[in-house]
Amino acid sequence: MKSNLAKYLMIAGMAFGLTACATQKDLGQDAAGVVGNGISAEPGTLAEFQQIIGDSVLFETNQTDVNESGKALLSKQYAWLVQYNVTAIQIEGHADERGTRQYNIALGARRAASVKNYMASLGFAGAITTLSYGKERPISLCDNISCWSQNRRSVTVVTSK
Repeated sequence: MKSNLAKYLMIAGMAFGLTACATQKDLGQDAAGVVGNGISAEPGTLAEFQQIIGDSVLFETNQTDVNESGKALLSKQYAWLVQYNVTAIQIEGHADERGTRQYNIALGARRAASVKNYMASLGFAGAITTLSYGKERPISLCDNISCWSQNRRSVTVVTSK
């Protein structure tokens, strides 16, 4: 009895292992979001917006102007927001840990305003609010340029859909 159970478990384990190696071609077009990039998100969900489209625009040190890569990302965000009839967003401004709290709050506010103005220039008709966290909400914690560059950002948050 125990040997039969062991055989069934081994066969089930092998079958599971083989299905884990499937490709998008094997699974069909519906698997596009699951196989390939390793990220799975249903179209129109906040997970898709955050993980597939991207919700963060990065800035250079002490800069508030949206650069070309930021503009490209904001154009993708705009297309998604319009496609899914989003009526309100909030732009959060962030800074790295260097500088005073007051300076970083002001810098985050200018970054958020810059993104807000760019989204408005694209034609986003919904409500856009801004909020600055300055250096208070870092996403990466270390004392070098790799962390600082990740923390200098604006984040687009969908607040009403």
